[in-house]
Amino acid sequence: MGWAALTYALSTLALAYPALTGQFLVNPHSDQYIAGFAFRDFATQSLRAGQGIPHWNPFMFGGLPYVGAMHGDTFYPTALLRLLIGTDAGMTWGFIIHTFLAGLFTYGFLRVWGIGFLASLVGGLAFMLSGPIASYASPGHDGKLFVSALLPLALWLLIRGIRDGRLWAWGAFALTVGLALLSPHPQLLQYLLLTAGAFALFLAFGTDPHGVKLDRRTAFQRLTLALAAVIVGMAIGGIQYLPVREYVMWSPRAAGHDYATATSYSFPLLELINLYLPQFSGMLDKYWGSNGIHLHSEYIGGPVLLLASAAFFDKARIGFRRFWLGTGMVALLWMLGGSTPFFKLVYELVPGTKFFRAPSTIIYVFAFSISVLAALGTERVLALRVSRRLVYTWLGIGAVVALLGITGLLTGVAETKARSIWSAFAEQQGYDATIIPQVVGPRVARATSNAGALALGSVRSFLFLAATAIALLLGLSGKLTARRIGAVLVVVVALDLLTVARNYWMFSASAKVLYAADPAVEFLKKVPQPGRVLVHAFGGVGVNYPDPYYGGDQEGKGTGLMVHGIRSVTGYHGNELGRYQQLAELQSSNGAPATMSPMFWSHENARYLYTNVAVSDTGLKLLVGPVKNSAGSTVYLYRLPGDNPYAWVAAGITKASDADVFQAILDPRFDARRLAVVSDTSPLQAPPITAAPAPLAIAATTSNYSPGHATIALGEPSPKDAVLVVSENYYPGWRATVDGLPQPTFRVDFNLIGVQLPAGSRKIELTFHDAAVDKGKLVTIIALLLAFGALAGGVVLDRRRVA
Repeated sequence: MGWAALTYALSTLALAYPALTGQFLVNPHSDQYIAGFAFRDFATQSLRAGQGIPHWNPFMFGGLPYVGAMHGDTFYPTALLRLLIGTDAGMTWGFIIHTFLAGLFTYGFLRVWGIGFLASLVGGLAFMLSGPIASYASPGHDGKLFVSALLPLALWLLIRGIRDGRLWAWGAFALTVGLALLSPHPQLLQYLLLTAGAFALFLAFGTDPHGVKLDRRTAFQRLTLALAAVIVGMAIGGIQYLPVREYVMWSPRAAGHDYATATSYSFPLLELINLYLPQFSGMLDKYWGSNGIHLHSEYIGGPVLLLASAAFFDKARIGFRRFWLGTGMVALLWMLGGSTPFFKLVYELVPGTKFFRAPSTIIYVFAFSISVLAALGTERVLALRVSRRLVYTWLGIGAVVALLGITGLLTGVAETKARSIWSAFAEQQGYDATIIPQVVGPRVARATSNAGALALGSVRSFLFLAATAIALLLGLSGKLTARRIGAVLVVVVALDLLTVARNYWMFSASAKVLYAADPAVEFLKKVPQPGRVLVHAFGGVGVNYPDPYYGGDQEGKGTGLMVHGIRSVTGYHGNELGRYQQLAELQSSNGAPATMSPMFWSHENARYLYTNVAVSDTGLKLLVGPVKNSAGSTVYLYRLPGDNPYAWVAAGITKASDADVFQAILDPRFDARRLAVVSDTSPLQAPPITAAPAPLAIAATTSNYSPGHATIALGEPSPKDAVLVVSENYYPGWRATVDGLPQPTFRVDFNLIGVQLPAGSRKIELTFHDAAVDKGKLVTIIALLLAFGALAGGVVLDRRRVA
């Protein structure tokens, strides 16, 4: 294990060495750059201030629950790294550590099955450095990496528990499942549990490497223990998933996805070539394929594929080989998604699938299956039981691909396919004939510009394949010993995969530099009254996309303001409250987005415009600019017209359908200061109103504002039947006191918080606390005690049994 750990550490360091000088493993296209850092730093600073995990995120989309809406690995052990060494360094080392663990756990799994040292070493390298694992750093998908690294550990523990009957393994397995839940990536968790479940059945009813099979009674007993461990592990995730469970019905994903959405980001069939030749569909910004963006890699590598194929047609480990061949085939069909009819069965039969998209993410199970087969193939190679015909066949395939790449024929295929894909897309979208070339041209140009990289890549892949083949042929000729063949395979596999993976480990300056405040941000930080900022780039002129403030594209969806504690009208999340999303997607009467409507600004406390151009509108007041932000983009800060306060007092309350209120929000005739409107399905009693009352002139001043808390003082005592309306998204957990006495909160004006005011009210205190977090915390603590108790008790009982 020591030599394996050293090998995997050095391989990881070959990718991660810039972290040793304090660089941040993030790039402008990463989810971490646009949103992940802001999310995690918010929790880190809250913990450092002694305020615990935040329950409410007020910095985007009108506010949303922090835990329930999920903001990353809040409860995963990597959160401790961020507390100890800083958010950016902690995030970086989270990737580094789990890349290393992916290899080490795979090695341990293979060794415990009885596979030799060198073969297991190759298997671990094949998994940890494969494109599906090593490239997670590029799009910033740390949660996916965490679950992927835990898969071999879970399987390792199942062997110990089911095959070997070790009682301690069940506590450790429960903890592993719990960690996978806290990652938190529910989609990859689903794949882990399905794979682990299938492997548990294989262990219970199949034969071990020595041909021994469990009796039926023992098999069912151990499967029952495995199920109990899964249940305890699921309970460990209670602190994350109980709030999520309550939030789902409030989110845009409440109804699940239709089949078209569920199959978006399927693995394109033609791009299977990337398993051998990663440059075929273009790496990173040269990608021309049907998925639009391609920030990761699927590269498995010629040497690994050759070794995996060497595992076939061997009499040893037949059941184990067949299991992983079957698992790999299922994972392959699954990740192809809408490319084959198979996924229709998955969509209809597998629980939870309708809430996910991107079936291609199961590729990590496919990569693991190939890695296991590569280890088995390496065993066969070291025993000199591989045929020369297989080696020559692979050399022939590699030579043909290299020839096609060098002569430009593969580039021609790429250009033709790019033109076909994007022409069909443009026609499907109903684009005008004059627009179609603007859609198709850039994609075809990418395929054309990729010609050089594709030619060199085909030669590179062939050379590594040839090096592997030569080592095998020399071994079969008796010119290399098995040990030397193994050493060559370790080096070739590592170098082959590293030369591709290094393209996906892109480092940047520290977070202090990336998210440094500009003069506009400094101005906003000094504003005493809460007010949201509308971030909008007009045409993208003067914006260096991706920009942490303007976003990753021309939609202005960045979270840079959140880093400085400034609230934005939009942001980047993907699981915001459904009602706010519906409202923001409305269009005003002139066809402009709702977010550009003065009615929306008034409704959502939008007071400032952070933009990239000088605006001639006389209703706007220039506060700062032009200046440059940390990304070098141009910034102007304007004061939007209107008061647009955080809270106001409505003279009365009435009921109406949600549909009517939804449409009224952007209607200039709707005066929110006259009446607060609740849903006609609400149990709240609203007095009958024959005519809209006159608006009240009571000032509502906000102080002590912080995430999930605000104090609102009224300029004069409120009259009877008045309602305080607060421009923050309503969600269960908001509590109010009026002059020190509890008062219920409710939803008004489609998505805001309402509080009925007794006559004479002067001071209102608002707080948010998610009770589901408390319930989940209790469940998690109990489950952790059970898991650690089972682990410790199992160790004691196993020792007694041996004694």
